[in-house]
Amino acid sequence: MTEPVLRGASYVLVHTPDMILRNGTTQTTEMVVNPNSEYLKELPKHLRSFDQVVNYLPNQVYIGSERPEKLKEVPQPWTDEDKYLKGADKTGKLGEILPQEEFIGLIKICDVFDLVHLNEEFTAEVKAKLENHPLIGDDLIARLGNGDDQATLDKYMADHAEGLYNNDVLVGCVKRAHDVDVNLSAHVIFENLVSKASGLLAALNLIDKNGLNPEDIEYVIECSEEACGDMNQRGGGNFAKAIAELAGFVNASGSDVRGFCAAPTHALISAASLVGAGTFKNVVIIAGGSTAKLGMNGKDHVKKGLPVIEDVVGGFAALISENDGKHPILRTDAVGRHTVGTGSSPQAVMSSLVTDPLERVGLTVKDVDRYSVEMQNPDITKPAGAGDVPTANMKMIGALGVMKKQLEKPEMPAFIAEYGMEGWAPTQGHIPSGVPYLGFAIEDLTTGQYNRAQIVGKGSLFLGRMTNLFDGVSIVIERNSGDVSEGGGVSKEEVKKLVAEAMRDFASSLIEG
Repeated sequence: MTEPVLRGASYVLVHTPDMILRNGTTQTTEMVVNPNSEYLKELPKHLRSFDQVVNYLPNQVYIGSERPEKLKEVPQPWTDEDKYLKGADKTGKLGEILPQEEFIGLIKICDVFDLVHLNEEFTAEVKAKLENHPLIGDDLIARLGNGDDQATLDKYMADHAEGLYNNDVLVGCVKRAHDVDVNLSAHVIFENLVSKASGLLAALNLIDKNGLNPEDIEYVIECSEEACGDMNQRGGGNFAKAIAELAGFVNASGSDVRGFCAAPTHALISAASLVGAGTFKNVVIIAGGSTAKLGMNGKDHVKKGLPVIEDVVGGFAALISENDGKHPILRTDAVGRHTVGTGSSPQAVMSSLVTDPLERVGLTVKDVDRYSVEMQNPDITKPAGAGDVPTANMKMIGALGVMKKQLEKPEMPAFIAEYGMEGWAPTQGHIPSGVPYLGFAIEDLTTGQYNRAQIVGKGSLFLGRMTNLFDGVSIVIERNSGDVSEGGGVSKEEVKKLVAEAMRDFASSLIEG
């Protein structure tokens, strides 16, 4: 038995303006019900350039180039022209922002069933760009091939293929994988490949940013909101092993965890438990993003004269390993869970996820230095009428602290400001759900000033029309004391020493006898 630690994390964003127009559910639905709508006519005028996406402050926080505290220093909304950074880098301390054309190339690289076809000209262009990408090796580049002629693409497009566009120009397509099975339609295959490709990009950044040996990874848990399968098992999986294959995790097995927005925290707890039990030494949790949620609140953004801020596909990865005496401990004894009997009131939900697990291990709300709960970017949610989600969560935590006499009521504003954070993650469902802070937590709980953080994931199970129940889980992350003893008992080295001493004593007793 060992204590699991959070050893590394990575974050990626992919700018996908053409996919907003053609693949975001809000837009594709509008094309069906109201194809001549003013929204669809106006939408292209509200798309941001790649440079704007890179220079957007919340995106720079997401990839680790800016600290979350920076968001408190810059007044909202961050979409104001003067709030954009100048000359920001697309590569950050924790990850990167990838342009659309390179991502389309990565989608082709992720195809193992000859379903993705790019034209010859675009293939040559994107190959040259990806050859300059420091994380994409020759073995992956070789998977691009040489491309197809236009006649071949036209044939596939006439046979229900999903188009791949760059700068509003058709550059390729995704074929359907079956002529009857809707689960293998071109649309679904496209969505799944986007999830796989963004997950792979996160895995490559996890390896690079943390100096990992891919061969050390033993298990992968994928926790996005997409699900792959066929008509006989429509969500059978396995994204985890598919991503591991291309990431070079040759010694890893894996499986998928699904729980809507809460899935990443479920995966984090599962990974910590597997490592803590000694089942595996190194477990990666990973998730790609979703094209369905691109421009999800686009109508509200366009109506208010804003750019369509949901213009990026997100992804992340994290490594959970055996206790090394340095990295933050994942406390599996301080796990919160929304049970079947919890109820759905905000007070009941937040109590089960935040204060109940803290009280079980003798902690109060003030003993946690950072709360990461639904870190959605308020630039996205406020114009859509959903308010500032992270701040609303912190207000509830503060109110619970007052109810439990762990805080005085006048302390609440200061508590919310000091212990909470502004949201910076794109609204890709699972992407904001607690995990955006993991990368910063490693720094804050080792060389930084904090001792504890709580990661909270919440999910809406009723979306699947199987239950009206809500869902959520949480886990506390704590500064490492430096004690690498197993389960708080005696370490392996100490055991060896005790055994050796016992053998010497036994041998001496035999000689003396």
